[in-house]
Amino acid sequence: MGAEKLIAEFIGTFLLVLTVGCNVITGGPEWAVTSIACTLMVMIYALGGVSGANFNPAVSLALFMAKKLPASDVGPYIGVQIAAGICAGLVYGGMFWNVFNLAPAAGFTWVHAALAEIIYTMMLCFVVLNVACSKFHAGKNQFYGLAIGFVVVAGGYGAGHISGGCFNPAVAIGIDTSSAGIGWGWCLAYTVFEFIGAAISVALFQACRPEEKNRDDVPPPKYPLGSRLVSEFLGTYMLVLTVGLNVIGGSKAPVWSIAASLMCMIFALGSCSGAHFNPAVTIAISFSGRGKVAASDVGKYIGAQIAGGILGSITYTIMEKGAVFPLQPGAGHTWISAYLAEMVFTFLLCFVVLSVATVRDENVLSEFFGLAIGSCVTAGGYAIGAVSGGSLNPAVSTGIALSSLAGGHGIFHLFIYIIFEILGGIIAAVLFKVTHEDEYPKLGDYGAEDLQAA
Repeated sequence: MGAEKLIAEFIGTFLLVLTVGCNVITGGPEWAVTSIACTLMVMIYALGGVSGANFNPAVSLALFMAKKLPASDVGPYIGVQIAAGICAGLVYGGMFWNVFNLAPAAGFTWVHAALAEIIYTMMLCFVVLNVACSKFHAGKNQFYGLAIGFVVVAGGYGAGHISGGCFNPAVAIGIDTSSAGIGWGWCLAYTVFEFIGAAISVALFQACRPEEKNRDDVPPPKYPLGSRLVSEFLGTYMLVLTVGLNVIGGSKAPVWSIAASLMCMIFALGSCSGAHFNPAVTIAISFSGRGKVAASDVGKYIGAQIAGGILGSITYTIMEKGAVFPLQPGAGHTWISAYLAEMVFTFLLCFVVLSVATVRDENVLSEFFGLAIGSCVTAGGYAIGAVSGGSLNPAVSTGIALSSLAGGHGIFHLFIYIIFEILGGIIAAVLFKVTHEDEYPKLGDYGAEDLQAA
């Protein structure tokens, strides 16, 4: 192992932890997490070709467990990352003559912090494994830095109000060491939580991509149904969890965070299951024809998505100490406004999915499909969030509505939301057929050789 790898890991981790400290001490709640995410993203692009750009002991552990990082490298990598985190903590402390302590937020216990750190560290490591290290993606895409960096946007805004949103032992140790004068020790617990998240990510990675566990040379042309259902469950789970944490936690950038969670998981799992994570999307793809999803799989996909949504809502209810929120039109808006809003922007989401992710290979948006689809949530969430909540997804609607029963809310709106969301998906499929006639070649478009092959 060359010294340049360790230097690269030091630089990237140092800048990441320094950015964390500067933002916590001087930054604003609207953009602080995005600043941290962007530092991670740009340093991954800058140094990924040198060291792999781990910048995180949990990521290095996950890569080692998945046989993506040699055993001889994992110890030095982790050591350098921790040293960089400590140095950065001392530097920002000296710059501002101010520090902050590491601990669960007031009113939350170690259990809540553990869930936050485990789940979003798992998400971070899982995305790294899929977009940067898998046999399907490694060295074959340019979206890896965006996908990895913006996990911080998803988790930082979503769970930051519970645990601080470290998701990285080097960050935790750097923060705790710089503030040792006012208390030290939570970094040890956080490191354990984050390493647990790393281990879970490896198991889920191998479940979604069995060729990684079986050491097959190449990924299968189509993943087995079990892998695809795990993919759909996991992506929907992370989406609904992030929705709930942002809404209940009073995030300053909830829609941005929710969109990031969808984008990152689409980049990670699009090549596995298609990354629908939404029954309306699955129905739209099925209704559009062309065999993009087998009719026999539609119900199974929807079942996995609904299950992921329900478990995601249960998890955020636990993490938020029983707090829930209802599925209903916003204050001052009528039910018809809410239902039509859900239909129109679910249409937007489904139409974009059909147009950028299901078209023929020569037309497919190979590098920015996740950004395009995730940005539909940014568009719809800010446009109609105050009108209907901006669910745009029957699995999200189901999770929110069922969890809200614990708070004494009803579920009347759930069924109508689902109807209008599915209707939006069907309209998207119809208009996709109208606008993409080249996706439906006529019999006369086939040559003799094509007909013979068929």
